[in-house]
Amino acid sequence: MASSLVARGLSKVREIVASATSLVGESPERMLERVRQQLQECAENRGGEVSTRQRAARLAQTYLELDDAGRLAFLRMIALEFGPDPARIAEAHADYQAALGTDAQWEAEGRLREATASARLRILTQFNAIAQGVKFLVDMRADLLRHLRKAPELAVLDHELEAALTTWFDVGFLELTRLTWHSPAALLEKIVEYEAVHEISSWRDLKNRLDADRRCYAFFHPRMPMEPLIFVEVALLEDLADNVQSLLDEHAPVFDSSRATTAIFYSISNTQPGLRGVSFGNFLLKRVVDDLKRDFPKLKTFATLSPIPGLTSWARGNRDKVLAAFSTSDWKRLAEAGIDGPQAPLLESVLAGEHLPEHDTALSRALRPPLTRVAARYLLGEKKGVRPLDPVARFHLGNGARVERLNWMADRSDKGIAQSWGMMVNYLYDPDRIEENLEAHAEDGRIDATASLRRLLDH
Repeated sequence: MASSLVARGLSKVREIVASATSLVGESPERMLERVRQQLQECAENRGGEVSTRQRAARLAQTYLELDDAGRLAFLRMIALEFGPDPARIAEAHADYQAALGTDAQWEAEGRLREATASARLRILTQFNAIAQGVKFLVDMRADLLRHLRKAPELAVLDHELEAALTTWFDVGFLELTRLTWHSPAALLEKIVEYEAVHEISSWRDLKNRLDADRRCYAFFHPRMPMEPLIFVEVALLEDLADNVQSLLDEHAPVFDSSRATTAIFYSISNTQPGLRGVSFGNFLLKRVVDDLKRDFPKLKTFATLSPIPGLTSWARGNRDKVLAAFSTSDWKRLAEAGIDGPQAPLLESVLAGEHLPEHDTALSRALRPPLTRVAARYLLGEKKGVRPLDPVARFHLGNGARVERLNWMADRSDKGIAQSWGMMVNYLYDPDRIEENLEAHAEDGRIDATASLRRLLDH
């Protein structure tokens, strides 16, 4: 899909690339030599604007015609053959060291900076000159990230491309847009395609998410006007939400949004894998809060109803920690519900996310206390370095939120059961505590959580 999108964008410059020879049927050696020649032309950056656009369009067309192995070779070539000249850097550095403290220092510094500049960046920047060129770079980085583990030599190219994209996608350039049922159909199709948290099953489902008691906002880049970069879905309510099926119920009556006191962010989807590491989600939430406050002055509470995507996978690898959360009274209740000890097959099925305890009321009641403790210990205690292990927790806590409440059986879908035994969590954005939480979390990973959740750690 991404490649076809870029190809459509490049149709505006087809007359420029009409002379390009198709690579179909060429030997690998001939193909690589053609790629090397085109990259060298871009690196030399000769000619004016038309030449730049022509070179970039031809090179992009070449890349799109390559299979996956050919694209890997293309990326390797940029990474390994178009870096700065080590001898030139050494000479410029020696000149700079010799010039320190003299009038020639600043000129020498400029030469050193010029020497360390990579031809890779000159090549990448030229794609900005063509239609859909920015989207092409984002998709090319997505290819790069797929190959990075097996081809670590691409890391240097990834660092340069990520730095360039971070600059080009600075939040100051992004446009916040509210999406409605009357937005262009092509754009609504993208929302359906990119929804990453709760699958949109039909147009009726989408219409429900865009109704009068709902809001959907997205960030756009001016060079990618029909490609949402990230979007958030919001429900307007009177209290914290504790069940996502209720939020997504297409048959539920529309809530009178003028009475809303609570905004629930129930789905946040990043849409472009190639923008990994380019952070603008926190700015999206801040802008959305401001927009909602303007439209709904009664809103006082801003919170999420979030998944816990890593819970059961972590539990499978940390069985001792999971079972440590079960008390003697828990085992008694579980025995009455049909689970006779830690080795019971039914318990194994539940812990693996393969069994829906809600179908058995007694079993659900018996599992709720220990599994809620497990979830609290996972969210508040399990770290990757000093940051939360869970990716969703890492995002919200890194933006200054508080862990407010765990909700048992809040997502009864197969996905919800498989990833977190159906549990979801509310993260609360308290305007009076966001900055303090953000600084404390950034400093040493401290997590703000309610007293009721912290007590779960002591049992």
